[in-house]
Amino acid sequence: MHQAGCNGCIGMGQAPATGRNSLRTTPPRNFPGRSGTKEDSVFLCSPETAAASALTGKITDPRTLNIKYPKIQEPKKFETEHMFEAPSPPKEDSITLEKGPNITSIPDFKPIEDNFNLPVLLKMSDNISTDEILAGGSRVLPFRSNIQRISTFAFEMVDDNYYEKAMKKRDSGGHMLLGGSNYGQGSSREHAALAPRYLGLKVVLVKDFARIHLQNLINFGILPLTFEDKNDFHKISQDNILEFRNIHQSIQNSNTFDVKVKGTDHTITVRHDLTPRHIDIILQGGIINWIKQKQS
Repeated sequence: MHQAGCNGCIGMGQAPATGRNSLRTTPPRNFPGRSGTKEDSVFLCSPETAAASALTGKITDPRTLNIKYPKIQEPKKFETEHMFEAPSPPKEDSITLEKGPNITSIPDFKPIEDNFNLPVLLKMSDNISTDEILAGGSRVLPFRSNIQRISTFAFEMVDDNYYEKAMKKRDSGGHMLLGGSNYGQGSSREHAALAPRYLGLKVVLVKDFARIHLQNLINFGILPLTFEDKNDFHKISQDNILEFRNIHQSIQNSNTFDVKVKGTDHTITVRHDLTPRHIDIILQGGIINWIKQKQS
């Protein structure tokens, strides 16, 4: 039996065996590969069912065991004050932060250019989840503080050659992605935006975004765009190159602007729903740069 960790994330080392059943009391999301194993069969159940099944070695209805349930009564008052510790007093000497081997500094990201051409590295369907963008599980979680390493897992469930293709494009202008509806559904993990950003992702053009992932894209300086006419999705193919011109002025002056599909007769009208603050963040290259600029 397997039980997930906190906040809907799979606990470390809790990936089930290939092709085997797995019972979990959390998370409430059952996307493909969410458990850390591609060929898994994950079933969401109550803690009682998980405990009964662990005792018997097979999926078991706890009501068939004739075991009395413990009755848990919540306290009338929760005492938590004793759990807090006061911060250490200020010291004149600075403290050196020692990092483990899987902890690296977050990369510096440059602001988006005004004019650029981008190849479409992936064209995806509807309901692409953040688990498909960047998998969870015990293989990936140890590298959450190592952006360079965790980026090697990006989009491996969609195209296991994405990392190599993105690295080839990263230093020659970057790339963009194409998607359908509800792009970025599921877990709110910011690494699903951060890792592709490190690999040179500049623009994501989809039919519509899942709300939290949209904000994460903005936070890391990736320009999120949607089709003004969703039928234009079919006019662009993977590996097409899109030409972006006067982007800084375009996103500030209007919610729509045109991009040309290089080598074709197609011109696509795209839309953004960025607030003035979002636009400022995009033009600064992400929220970290934006905060630094505000503090300077």
